[in-house]
Amino acid sequence: MNISAMVLAGGESRRMSKDKATLLFRGKSLWQIQLELLCKLEPAEIFVSARADPAWRPADVQFVPDELPSRGPLSGLTATLARIRSSHLLVLAIDMPFMSEGHLRYLCNGIGTDRGVLPIIGRRAEPLAAIYPGEAYDTFAATFSGADFSMQTLTNQLVKIGVLRIVRVPEKEQRFYRNLNAPGDLDDIC
Repeated sequence: MNISAMVLAGGESRRMSKDKATLLFRGKSLWQIQLELLCKLEPAEIFVSARADPAWRPADVQFVPDELPSRGPLSGLTATLARIRSSHLLVLAIDMPFMSEGHLRYLCNGIGTDRGVLPIIGRRAEPLAAIYPGEAYDTFAATFSGADFSMQTLTNQLVKIGVLRIVRVPEKEQRFYRNLNAPGDLDDIC
C-alpha cells in the first residue's frame, strides 16, 4: 500500500485528566494498540503527531510536532501531510482503541489516485479515522491559516472539491469509531 499512517496524539486530554496515550486498555496502552494496528497495514512510513515528542514513541516511528499555534487536530494533520512521501495519509486518533485492521483495510481499498476516504456516521464525519490524499495539503494549510479550524467544515470542503469520497459506516461497524474521552468511558467498557 502506498500510504503513510499517523497516530494523532496531540490532544490535551482535559476530560480524561491524564495522557490518553498511556492509558491501559485491555492490558495495553492506547499508543501500543494503535501503533500495532497501523503496523499490520504495512504503511510506507508511520508518524506520531503530538505537541511534544512522547517518551513512548518507538525509534522507528517518526515524530511530527503540531503546527503552532495549536488548532486542535488540524495542527497535527497539516504538519504530517506536509511530510508524507506516499500518496495518502491514514490518520487514526489515539483514543479509538476499537478500530479493526479489517475496517482500516476496507477504507484503504476505497482510496483513488488523488482521492481519500471520509467515514460518515449519520451526518457526522469521522475525520480522525480517515485517509487523506497528499493533494489535500493545500486546503489543510489554507484552513490552518484561516479563522475556522473545524475538521467538519474542512472535510465538507474536501468532499465538495472531490478530494475525499464519503464512506457511510454501517451500523454494525460504528463501534470501531467509539473513542475514550473521559474516565467514565473506561468504566462503561470494563
